[in-house]
Amino acid sequence: MSPGVIADRYELGDRLGSGGMSTVYKATDRVLERTVAVKVLAEHLSDDEKFVARFRREALAVAKLVHPNIVQVYDTGVDQGRHFIVMEYVEGKSGAQLLQRDGALRPGTAVEIAAQACTGLEYAHRQGIIHRDVKPGNLMVIGGPAGGPPEMTVKLADFGIARAAEQTRLTQVGSVVGTAAYLSPEQSRGEEATPISDVYSLGVVVYQLLTARLPYEGNSLAELAIRRENERPLPPTSYVPDIPEALSQAVLRALENEPEDRYVDALALAAALRAGLSGIPPADDAATNVVDPRPDTAATRVTPREPRTPTAPVRPARPRRSPPPPRRPAAAPARAKSTKSGISTFFKGLFAVLLVAVIAGLIAAVILLATDAGQNTEVGKAIGDTVQQSIDGISKFISDNSQ
Repeated sequence: MSPGVIADRYELGDRLGSGGMSTVYKATDRVLERTVAVKVLAEHLSDDEKFVARFRREALAVAKLVHPNIVQVYDTGVDQGRHFIVMEYVEGKSGAQLLQRDGALRPGTAVEIAAQACTGLEYAHRQGIIHRDVKPGNLMVIGGPAGGPPEMTVKLADFGIARAAEQTRLTQVGSVVGTAAYLSPEQSRGEEATPISDVYSLGVVVYQLLTARLPYEGNSLAELAIRRENERPLPPTSYVPDIPEALSQAVLRALENEPEDRYVDALALAAALRAGLSGIPPADDAATNVVDPRPDTAATRVTPREPRTPTAPVRPARPRRSPPPPRRPAAAPARAKSTKSGISTFFKGLFAVLLVAVIAGLIAAVILLATDAGQNTEVGKAIGDTVQQSIDGISKFISDNSQ
């Protein structure tokens, strides 16, 4: 790579920012004669073949995302061992810069920033791409509070690096990929991120835009995780009383620990925020549709400025599955049942015959004994109408004549 030029095409200018994984420059595309942003990976990452391979795959996937609320990726490549990405240059400020300059934003401004970010996220999710690192520094704001035209546009940046770094498990001292405070609980537990994980992260962002505070603060990942599991964040109204109560509730819904308790998708969050700004709280039992994970090849859908309904849909609780009914044993063949019944009847009859014979023998023996003893006994009373009566009678008869 010659000084100041990448791939004999992109002339580097001012440095726009840098971090542990890359440095971003303002540059000029000599071929198309336009201003671009060039992100150059850090040298220690360029030597990691697995990271580079995954990073390039992610960059190519993100390059297919063409949406007004997503920073466009134009090109990617390597020049003399240095890997780079060429992106759309955004003349504006990041959400982090606005927070640093202004502190808490007005509720209307914060909601508009978050709602436009929701639109970009929803489009990416429909294409099967999850951001995984939503935070104020990755929300670029053009116009409005950032200066310039009064109409504001928000663009999501940095889709690629978070995914590649996550798969190679890159970590730095005291942090993980993405700022820990914005990671969803499931990401903090090491579980796979989903579109609803991005919804949580954006919920943290809008909470911070409204209050200039984080819902949870801690000095380590462990402390943050413990607080998330055992504490509920204070409502945004605790810090800024002017925030509508309905908006405060809408933000807290996005911060639920369990994914199924949050909004079903990014568009549902946008609708809830706009409704909350108007004083309409999120509905607890509103029906929702699950996001289709398959890529959507249809044209880009832009969220309308006003919510379609006065209530904000949320993901319904998972129904509990009832246990399956116990299996009934298979019925035995009719023939086998008949045979078993016949055998049982035969033995019952045989037992009755033998019992009668035994009783008759006992009676005869008693009669002989009684005759020898010269006793006048009534044997007939000893024999009852039933087998049980006969047995009882014989027992009494023997007892009386044994004395």
